[in-house]
Amino acid sequence: MGSVYVIGTSCTPFGKLPDKSFKDLTREAYMQVLADAGMDDGGAIEQGWFGNCGMGSFGQANIRGQVCFTPLVREGRFPERVPMINVEGGCATASMAFQGAWKDVLSGQSELSLAIGVEKTFVPNDPQRTQEIFNGGIDQLDRAEWMAYYAKAGEIAGKPFAPNAGGGTVFMDTYAMQAAYHMKTFGTTQRQIAASASKNHAMGAKNPLAQYRFEVSPEQVLADRVVSFPLTRAMCAPIGDGAAAALLCSERLLAGLPARVRERAVKVRASTLSGGKYRALDEPGLSRVAAERAYAAAGLTPTDIDLAEVHDATSFCELYQSEMLGFCPPGEGGRFVESGASALGGKLPVNLSGGLVSKGHPVGATGLSMIHELALQLRGEAGERQAARARIGLAENGGGVIGFDEAACSIIILEGTAQ
Repeated sequence: MGSVYVIGTSCTPFGKLPDKSFKDLTREAYMQVLADAGMDDGGAIEQGWFGNCGMGSFGQANIRGQVCFTPLVREGRFPERVPMINVEGGCATASMAFQGAWKDVLSGQSELSLAIGVEKTFVPNDPQRTQEIFNGGIDQLDRAEWMAYYAKAGEIAGKPFAPNAGGGTVFMDTYAMQAAYHMKTFGTTQRQIAASASKNHAMGAKNPLAQYRFEVSPEQVLADRVVSFPLTRAMCAPIGDGAAAALLCSERLLAGLPARVRERAVKVRASTLSGGKYRALDEPGLSRVAAERAYAAAGLTPTDIDLAEVHDATSFCELYQSEMLGFCPPGEGGRFVESGASALGGKLPVNLSGGLVSKGHPVGATGLSMIHELALQLRGEAGERQAARARIGLAENGGGVIGFDEAACSIIILEGTAQ
């Protein structure tokens, strides 16, 4: 099998966009990814993967991708009769779309495949509909099971399970319990979590696509409204809308493309998934499993990674995922971030996009927004966010919740090909 390459990426600005429809966002991300790949139209695309979580709450429960691409097909911008597969995996949705496109090309079934994620989670004057979108990320068929699990875990963590006490989603409460357990077990401090939030807000201030483009000091993070202790509002990803996309092609197709496209191509070294389960608090999470699979597939180790985008739905997640991905030893995530190791110019920069807490988190688009950021970095096109030594990048994206695991986790490793 030949290698698979990313030849185009795109990401719309993230934010609360009530005046933009799903079709508007689809068009924007799609036309941008074509332009990034140097294509006038998508006539060579043989397969599409459309990621979305919440469109059913807006009345479109099925055939979401087909509906959003109908105008583009009519206009001749997207080829007729090309199959579109709809993907949903909670916050890991867009990464699952990416893996589908990667498998298309890796298997030889397609020479060029599209992955796109589109999401709207902000519904003006209707917070219940927003809540409905997020409720789909946890078991609604047996709520008693996870309620009992979290109640018991709260006793162990020293933080009683009190869902929505701070006005957030139940996911914020589960992250807060994990953070409390980490603090109790390893001596992690709330200020170390605040250091991650402050760092990522500083990077988001440099990202023209970010939802929040302002800096926040660690002191301001700590003084912000408590959502679920130890997490304050500045440590939590916001509600928002947006879209992102990637075009993946075969080595054979790449060889026939113009030099300007070949020079910007990014090689996919690995794309792996793992599934969640009800685990013990002291048991490694599913991202450890997905990362080990990805490192083995790529023939790499954590020390080979030059930069990463991780799923910081809360800022505690950056500390935790730094441990799960092998960037630092277990229990050292707080000190790793506080030391500046994950900052721009540090040993291993993490979330130079601003991460979810600053860039934003339109759930069905998030994973591909990570790919967009890594592609910019690996091409040397990230401007004032540009990392040095950016050759190998890793994206970690988790979606849904099963206990203290996500329901699914994706690890994607990319390599820049420019010399």
